Amino acid sequence: MTRHVYPPSALIGDYLRAAAGFFPIIAILAITPVGSIGATTLGGFAALFAVFGIRTAIRHCTFIEVTEAALQSSGLRQASISWSKLDQMKLSYYSTRRDGRGGWMQLKLVAGGSTLRIDSRVEGFSELVIASAKAAETRGLSLDPATSVNLQALGFELRAAEPRFVNAAGAAV
Repeated sequence: MTRHVYPPSALIGDYLRAAAGFFPIIAILAITPVGSIGATTLGGFAALFAVFGIRTAIRHCTFIEVTEAALQSSGLRQASISWSKLDQMKLSYYSTRRDGRGGWMQLKLVAGGSTLRIDSRVEGFSELVIASAKAAETRGLSLDPATSVNLQALGFELRAAEPRFVNAAGAAV
């Protein structure tokens, strides 16, 4: 069994962004008289930053455990993905630059009614992806082309001579 967490250093930027958006808006609302439309607009933005801060705190308190039988998320938000019931695996890359550098990855796993999303800032993300890819391969799951490319970027070689792909509609290609 391995245990993975989001390190504080990876989340400090999110905490700072949430605070930098939330507190100035609250200060403006507390100090400056604004009309109802302005208060509603600013209040909506404050709520968005507050939700972002809360989601960051939830992620900070999340522990991910990998066993031979399952991947489990514990903490404020709990989920369990049994490898023997894995229905879908998707590995997405989100770039922050036009040249494709400077982005992050997100692993999405679905088993039955449970869905778990893990971003690449978690410690040991590659290990989680490899364990998930092995389970998907064992189950004979079809992977979309982007997932296959992203797996190869992380160094995971697909065993099948002709890996199966699915298009956006879910049909085999």
